[in-house]
Amino acid sequence: MVQLSTPGEEEGGARVMTYSEAAAAALARAMRADASVVALGEDLGRGGIFGQYRGLLEAFSAARVIDTPISEATIAGSAVGMALTGLRPVVERRVVDFALCAMDEIVNQAAKNRFMFGGQGRLPMVIRMPIGIWSASAAQHSQSLEAWFAHVPGLVVVCPSTPQDNYALLQAALASGDPVAYFEHKELWATQGEVDPAHTVELGRARIARPGRDLTIVSWSRTVHESLEAAQLLAGEGIEAEVIDLRTIWPWDRETVEASAQRTGRVLVAHEAVQVAGFGAEIVATLAEHADALLARVGAPRAPVGYSPPLEAQARVGATAIAAAARRLARRGR
Repeated sequence: MVQLSTPGEEEGGARVMTYSEAAAAALARAMRADASVVALGEDLGRGGIFGQYRGLLEAFSAARVIDTPISEATIAGSAVGMALTGLRPVVERRVVDFALCAMDEIVNQAAKNRFMFGGQGRLPMVIRMPIGIWSASAAQHSQSLEAWFAHVPGLVVVCPSTPQDNYALLQAALASGDPVAYFEHKELWATQGEVDPAHTVELGRARIARPGRDLTIVSWSRTVHESLEAAQLLAGEGIEAEVIDLRTIWPWDRETVEASAQRTGRVLVAHEAVQVAGFGAEIVATLAEHADALLARVGAPRAPVGYSPPLEAQARVGATAIAAAARRLARRGR
């Protein structure tokens, strides 16, 4: 377990952490710095179901790491009240699928409050909602619903793909002052990477995960890793793909994506969410209006995720499917 209370953490240098450990360390840092930061949700006392709160109860007590009843609407509604009265709550949804029980509090209360009351109140709350397929967990535990929340005015939408970004983006989300829909992927928790606590990431800024000249692949969350694997496959065929990790899908980094589109002339958007009405459609539509490039997208079929491995595999957007879509795009117009 990563030490959560190291003095002078910012100067301690980079170290290897898992995606889960990075999240716990980032939240611990925020809680040490600001007594108004609290966490509430189900299973926090045992460290969260993915270990993303491990050690926090012991470090900060049950007054700030709050185990709640199994009532998603109550948890979200309580957090709205906390935020309006000066706290900075971090809400744990366990998985995004369960957030559907609290949509009124998130969409009608948290997202709209600042606008409806003329900015008199701010809601500095982070709602953590793990997305994506969770192996052998079936249709009600394997959804990617980030496009729903991107559609809601007033919400910031964040999708970290690496331990470093899970640390830095959680820090940025906690500091933003607005309600943040924070989507960690259910199958990234054990992935490892170097984390530098001093490294900062601005909300709305993408990163170029791999440079390339022939086409651009835009993605976020776990599909970034599949896109990088696809780019490696394509490189063996002489196709150099640039891979962009959006990091946040609202606001999304149009400037970086449009600049890449102008350089390569071809853009493929890849995501694990259902392709129909997914956020990839927004990116493709925007590029169609503002960039001179050939465009395509790849996403999951419009079907519930199956429990059996063969059915589940049909819903996954893997490197092979991304590479095939990229090959088709590379051939267009030639």
